[in-house]
Amino acid sequence: MRVGIGYDSHRFVAGRPLILGGITIPHDKGLDGWSDADVVAHALTDAILGGAGLGDIGRLFPPHDPRYRGANSIELLSKATVKAIEAGHPPQQADITVIVERPKLAPHIAAMEARLAEAIIVGAMEVSVKAKTNEGMGWIGRGEGVAAIAVCVLG
Repeated sequence: MRVGIGYDSHRFVAGRPLILGGITIPHDKGLDGWSDADVVAHALTDAILGGAGLGDIGRLFPPHDPRYRGANSIELLSKATVKAIEAGHPPQQADITVIVERPKLAPHIAAMEARLAEAIIVGAMEVSVKAKTNEGMGWIGRGEGVAAIAVCVLG
């Protein structure tokens, strides 16, 4: 058994959709980033790559590489999963915490879990997504962005 931990954060910007865990969430702002800036998928990608001993998302999908401009982060997560499987370390279970003040994510959690489970080729019960606020503290508490932490168990 191997374990990987991932983290990502992005700031809110106007004019982009908010995509978390592969799901478009209704909100007046999206996240700034080279790809679609899905912090949930990015954190889980890093957890998988780290647990498999394959580095991080920036090594596999270099930032500012024109091939990844606007990339769908769920597709990148799927590609990282295949790399981990090829290395002999398939994902077994994932646990993700999303830290954001607004919007409320509770209505979208089940859809995010299902989308992430599909991407990492595990059963729906093997992915857990939790949403937390930062109780109004710091940049997240001021509504400036979103962060996510992911842990993944690999075989």
